[in-house]
Amino acid sequence: MSFADLKKQSKLGSLTQKLVKEVEKMNNTGGSGDDRLWKLECDKSGNGYAVIRFLPAPDGEDLPFVKLYSHAFQGPGGWYIENSLTSLGQKDPVSECNSLLWNNGTDAGKDAARKQKRKLTYISNIYVVKDPTNPQNEGRVMLYKYGKKIFDKLTAAMQPEFEDEEAIDPFDFWQGANFKLKAKNVAGYRNYDTSEFAAQSALLDDDDAMEAIWKKENSLAEFTAPDQFKDYDALKKRLDYVLGNKGTPRFQDQETVEAEEDFRSSNRGPAPQVTSTPGDFNAEDIVTSSSSDEDDDALSYFAKLAEE
Repeated sequence: MSFADLKKQSKLGSLTQKLVKEVEKMNNTGGSGDDRLWKLECDKSGNGYAVIRFLPAPDGEDLPFVKLYSHAFQGPGGWYIENSLTSLGQKDPVSECNSLLWNNGTDAGKDAARKQKRKLTYISNIYVVKDPTNPQNEGRVMLYKYGKKIFDKLTAAMQPEFEDEEAIDPFDFWQGANFKLKAKNVAGYRNYDTSEFAAQSALLDDDDAMEAIWKKENSLAEFTAPDQFKDYDALKKRLDYVLGNKGTPRFQDQETVEAEEDFRSSNRGPAPQVTSTPGDFNAEDIVTSSSSDEDDDALSYFAKLAEE
């Protein structure tokens, strides 16, 4: 834009209108939301329903999903909310800490490790077929974050358990199937057990229209790009501070501050009292005994832990 154009827009008032729209958008998304992300909206009873279609891998990428590990827990020094380097197959200080805690032979150690466990998230591109609560999303290509339970249903579709069931590729435009996402509140947790695939069918009858949808897909590789992770030393500094180890300077950027404030505003539970020493980061994930069937919402998951 030239300076003359800037002056012209100033006289027309279009810059003000643009700013008002942006402010409204920020307010609607909480200021830090990603409008590419789709989320099932449930009613007050915890029930929700939508129909989505998982899409193929974006152009230039190999897989139609990306797998991401992260941590979100509270200690004496505040919140630790970070992506885990184990997503990249690298050592991560929290995994090292949890391995030692889990193997120190005490119930307290196992409890602390559970509170600091990795959260597994998958991300895929989807086409929103039906969204009764937010019909404006229908026909859009969006990103969907989901947990292991939904991923297990995708895997089961590709590798059915019984011989009378036909395997399908749920990410395929032509041979895939729409996914009927059904959420229920079971014992205080969100449950997706009744979710299911519809009959196998092409997403649309028009290849040109499906190609246009494919070209609108978002990159998945960006979620595991190096700039999405802090390096080991920075994570270790932050972990030591959160766990209350003395003599460690606080390390916290603005993004972490905002995430911490969001978690604190919705979490009233006590902070776990733990200390850290390096251990074996390759130890198996710690599995908690819980009635939760799906951890797709980090806030509700860790709030629940804090209240136990």
